[in-house]
Formats: sequence, structure tokens, C-alpha cells
Amino acid sequence: MDAYTRLHLAGHAHSLECWLDNKLAGGIYGVAVGGLFAGESMFHCVSNASKVALFHLVEHLKRRQFMLFDIQMLTPITTQLGGTTIGRDEYLQRLARAIAEPRSF
Repeated sequence: MDAYTRLHLAGHAHSLECWLDNKLAGGIYGVAVGGLFAGESMFHCVSNASKVALFHLVEHLKRRQFMLFDIQMLTPITTQLGGTTIGRDEYLQRLARAIAEPRSF
């Protein structure tokens, strides 16, 4: 928790949350560096709330022109939102380009 607090204070750790009746329903959090957003984890207390948060995060990253969203694991929902598997060499090339590009979350 301490590491994420420091990352948040430095402007790198972010969460996108869904709320229902003033209660946290679900969300996703991760770390942004340049044009990379690395999704760390999704969570939910209400069914599908994390999927709603993921959809809005994808749209937000598109608007902010992020170049790479590392989802760690391809699932049916991430596939529906455009996720694909890429090889290590291509990933490392994309990663290098993405972190070199300044972006604001």
C-alpha cells in the first residue's frame, strides 16, 4: 500500500471507480508512465461493476492518446474491448515507445 501511495502522490497510480448509492461498487487501478497504462487489478462488490469501470478506462485512455494498455491477461471482456496478445519482442518495442511519450492521465 505504501508503494501505491507514493506512486499516487507522484502522479502515476490511478483508479477508476464505480459507485452505487454512495458505496464503492467496483473499479480498476494501475500505473501510468508516459503513454503506458499498466492495469494492476480489477475489483467489484456489485456484479459487472469492474467491467463498467474497465470500459470507461479504455475510453479515457483513447481520449488521452495513451499508446499501450498492459492488461496482463486476455479475457473475453478485454477481447471485446480490443485486447490482443502480442509477443515479447513487439511488447518491448511498444513499451519503449509508449513510456517515452509524455501523456497526462
